[in-house]
Amino acid sequence: MSEEFTAVITGGNKGIGAALAKEMLEAGYTVICLSRRAPEFEHPKLHFHQTDLLDQAQVSAAADAIAGEHEVTHLIHNAGLIFPNLIEEADADDIAGLAQLHLGSALTLLKAFLPSMKAKQFGRVLFNGSRAALGAKTRTAYSASKAGMIGMARTWALELAQHQITVNVVAPGPVKTDNFWGIIPKGSEQEQKLADGIPVGRIGTVEDITNAFMFFADPKSSFITGQTLFVCGGMSVGTALL
Repeated sequence: MSEEFTAVITGGNKGIGAALAKEMLEAGYTVICLSRRAPEFEHPKLHFHQTDLLDQAQVSAAADAIAGEHEVTHLIHNAGLIFPNLIEEADADDIAGLAQLHLGSALTLLKAFLPSMKAKQFGRVLFNGSRAALGAKTRTAYSASKAGMIGMARTWALELAQHQITVNVVAPGPVKTDNFWGIIPKGSEQEQKLADGIPVGRIGTVEDITNAFMFFADPKSSFITGQTLFVCGGMSVGTALL
């Protein structure tokens, strides 16, 4: 990589975030992980800020500290929680919490990094969204906040295009991560039923998702902004058996 890039990845300690962090480190990026727990891997160019993204004060402190130490070129907002509940068990606090995690924390971080991005006339802002933004049972708070990401990304794309800063969303379908296994028992009939209902006939891998992130992160992808790429095996255009 001929240029020096610094990527902030929320939730970069496990799952998709960790896989993306490793891929970016391999490509020569400096990577800053924001999460409640430290990554279980080390690298000379990996930095860690212990941060609970549900806590606005912690997010603000981390954003200011990072902006004071690094010229951030890439913001990847990957961290997420699901809070799965049917309507009768769902609570307005779930919506408020996920709005802070999925939306509010991203805004705080971007505002801190924007001066540097604008000065460079370059930046990449990426969201880890979800196919559930189109609707899914038990996802009242999750679907609402993930759909909000799409609207916010499109707005930011319009505001930041003149500064050569692109904003895009990668929206995964079911992916084999700890979050997935926390809901779908590994090796269960439910897992097989879900895989059979996905048009491509399988559940996604973290590599499926990191490939999409790396495409958007590339400086060559400068004519693509405000877009949502569903990496879901065709679920956004077909149906899955749940």
